[in-house]
Amino acid sequence: MAAGQRLICAASDLAEAGRGVRFTLEQDGEPVPAFAVRFRGEVCGYQNRCGHIPVELDWNEGEFFDPSQLYLICSTHGALYDPHNGHCRGGRCGGRGLTPVSLEERDGGIYLKDM
Repeated sequence: MAAGQRLICAASDLAEAGRGVRFTLEQDGEPVPAFAVRFRGEVCGYQNRCGHIPVELDWNEGEFFDPSQLYLICSTHGALYDPHNGHCRGGRCGGRGLTPVSLEERDGGIYLKDM
């Protein structure tokens, strides 16, 4: 493992457009909820905070995708986000997207890169 990288989960824990893995990162000395999902073969990570109001997205723990499995959805008011880049795609996010978290997939694991 490279210096400063932390193992989040096994790569096999992230099924295509399936259940995500929640984790916590530290920012300015404070814990920040985050998550990782797999979409179209790529691992994507974001802070677990809606762009509209600071609430966690998942409607059940680890459930971030809408029924179509094409978008990440906020359980509170239905804002939709593009899984590849976190951009707002509809709903009350008003153009505000998700905050990305830098992840790397290698050697059968998903790692949090240096922040």
